[in-house]
Amino acid sequence: MDKNSSQAEHTRLMTAGSTPLSPQSSVLSTTSGRGARAVARDVLLKIEQDGTFADELLDDALRRSRLDSRDRALVFELVYGVLRHRGALDWRLGHVSDRPVARLPSHVQTALRLGAYQLLYLERIPPSAAVNESVALVKGRGAKAPAGTRRDWTGFVNAVLRNLLRAPIPPWPDPEQDPVAALSIRYSCPAWLVERWLNRVGLAQAEARCRATLAIPPLTIRVNTLQLGRDALERDLLQAGYQVSRTPVSPVGLVMEKCGPISEIPQFGKGAFYVEDEAAQLVPLLLDPQPGERILDACAAPGGKTTHLAALMQNQGELVAMDRSPARLRLLQANCARLGVRIVTPITRDAGHAVKVKALERPFDRILLDAPCSGLGTLRRHPEGKWRKTAALLDRQQCAQDRLLAQVARLLRRGGVLVYSTCSTEPEENEDVVDRFCREHAAFRREPVGPWLPAAGHGLLTSQGDLSTLSAPESMDGFFAARLRKADR
Repeated sequence: MDKNSSQAEHTRLMTAGSTPLSPQSSVLSTTSGRGARAVARDVLLKIEQDGTFADELLDDALRRSRLDSRDRALVFELVYGVLRHRGALDWRLGHVSDRPVARLPSHVQTALRLGAYQLLYLERIPPSAAVNESVALVKGRGAKAPAGTRRDWTGFVNAVLRNLLRAPIPPWPDPEQDPVAALSIRYSCPAWLVERWLNRVGLAQAEARCRATLAIPPLTIRVNTLQLGRDALERDLLQAGYQVSRTPVSPVGLVMEKCGPISEIPQFGKGAFYVEDEAAQLVPLLLDPQPGERILDACAAPGGKTTHLAALMQNQGELVAMDRSPARLRLLQANCARLGVRIVTPITRDAGHAVKVKALERPFDRILLDAPCSGLGTLRRHPEGKWRKTAALLDRQQCAQDRLLAQVARLLRRGGVLVYSTCSTEPEENEDVVDRFCREHAAFRREPVGPWLPAAGHGLLTSQGDLSTLSAPESMDGFFAARLRKADR
């Protein structure tokens, strides 16, 4: 999995806000949003300038703000809404502006996108408020621009957004004439990715994948079975007044709705669950760790799959959690402490390089390599990725994945099992990596994962017997996993 995505998922647990809201959410503030809009603007600008993940910036910004719960919800709505729909917003703005959006100063682009999102997608925001507050966002900002480029953009922003209100709605581009432009604009997906999907899976499936990037992901939790079972946690949450339903495939997952800040749920503080997408919950099942075994989680932080493995091992055995980031390993240790996991030994090392560490001297019974990847399977959850990832990233990640897999495979005992997984949609990072590894390492063979997958998930099997959640994009992130066994002689 993309470890930046894992980091962002962890920070969401601790944020004082809530999960992104639907465009028609009844809790959106319509009268006190100027502070919220300024926070959203600053977060969006920071994302663009520094390449930071939205979750991390929102967590920090809301912790420092004095916004009430309604305006916190508005910040989430605006940030995630603009990131998800940025391509379509720019296209609509381009029809009513005499300047291309991409050529405008960043703070003007952001103010226009925020205004356009409110006008086009948020029915409960009065148009006058959307326009006026967006104009207010650029007041005084020109003074901070470099000498020679300073100007007052308030009149421009006001005119463009009022033109957007008055102008007729243009028809979407025709997919029969230009399918790349049609899908790219309508679903706000980068053209290079749309073209890849069109060439590989055809128009219908490419459109489904593009549409999935706009979906608001559910808030899914994994029950900590070291403490209680799914039935018990579901009953506790329902009795406390929360809306809860069971995940269709994962045997330890629950979906929560309208729950407010996760950190304020008593069961969270008691370590009863971990926030984790259903697709990610399926990966540790494929490794099938047993109590008393010696297990390696090779790219472990911030600990979602590590703590799941520990639960499957019933807190018995040895579980080595390796990651190259000391800060992220501290997050892993904090998660282990909250969930009551006692068998984890953290090691700060890059799994892609040969290392001499005492904890790695003896071979492992099983190894999980949840490899860093492009994260293209989590664009609905991390929509900022749509605007910063490129096709060249796939080649770089593939090289790193080849190196990681070859290196950790050396640490596996004879007869042991290795699971390779990513949260990528692309075969270069998935099947191609596993195919090449098996060709170059005769001691390993692929095992179909069906026997270790719940019966409800057998529709997620590929022709080679691997796990791919792409056939269920509306309910899960896009994950891939393959199971490899090392010959016993």
